[in-house]
Amino acid sequence: MTGTAVKEHLPSEALTDLVAAQLATPAHPVVSAFAGRVAQRYGAAAEAVLFYGSALRTGDLSGTLLDFYVLVDGYRHAYGSTGLAIANRLIPPNVFYAEETIEGVTYRAKYAVLSTAHFCQLASPACFNVSVWARFAQPSMLVWVREGRPDLIRTVANAVAQAPATLLRAARPMLPASSTIRDLWVAAFALTYGSELRAEKKGKGLELFDLAPDYYLAITAPALRAAGIPATVAGDQVQLPTATGTQRLIGSVAWSLRSLQGKLLSALRLIKATATFTGGIDYLAWKITRHSGVTVEIKPWHRRHPIIGGLFLFRDLKRKGAIR
Repeated sequence: MTGTAVKEHLPSEALTDLVAAQLATPAHPVVSAFAGRVAQRYGAAAEAVLFYGSALRTGDLSGTLLDFYVLVDGYRHAYGSTGLAIANRLIPPNVFYAEETIEGVTYRAKYAVLSTAHFCQLASPACFNVSVWARFAQPSMLVWVREGRPDLIRTVANAVAQAPATLLRAARPMLPASSTIRDLWVAAFALTYGSELRAEKKGKGLELFDLAPDYYLAITAPALRAAGIPATVAGDQVQLPTATGTQRLIGSVAWSLRSLQGKLLSALRLIKATATFTGGIDYLAWKITRHSGVTVEIKPWHRRHPIIGGLFLFRDLKRKGAIR
């Protein structure tokens, strides 16, 4: 394959087109039906629903929760509640639980709510925190769009296309000058996993790449181009200019700050989710046990006082090393 030289900041139309094609991948009928029902909960405020996460990667729809992002036109319109609207703006996103019975089978999901404008901002280089752009650097699907709003398809594609470019731009000083595409993304995802409270074991980035290698092989060159990173991509090899000592120092400080900020925000989101997420404290225990192998004991008083219980549970899990 001829090498693709990436020498200047170029328009990301090529990247947006690739991401748009991924977003347009037909979803399983269960996923589409579930997404439509979740969108109905927000009536005229709902604009689009994205499907992402482990169920998309593995195709397992019943053994885990489906993961959705619901995009709305505004928080007050979506909730009719000042409290939820303020919480969604200050500590985004709000996360909720949903169950739907489809063709006699009960499926479960968690879904996050963001306004479309807020999602665009959180996926862009304007956002220091990794939460949105780390997730949407991975493959996702646009599984529901408000009828009569075809413009939303391109709006969402442009927003999602920012995510892989933002990730590579942020990771750039910490990446090796010469690597395979696989190692490039594994290293980049390792940085993001270290910037949130995560129960997953080390090596998650490798799993992410190996479940969708064609996607990452396709988007690497245009994502680097969109990020303004000079690079040469030839086959599965990537060559970047060697980062200077100053660049690496600045990058190291930035990722240390992201880790502090990200873990604080993760803790705040978990505490908030105990109030917005039906059975949230039980879900938290299930997920942590599933990913870390650490058994989590939920006591009756945790359920009676979920926010205080969540704080004590968080402390205990940190001590046990279940979350990092």
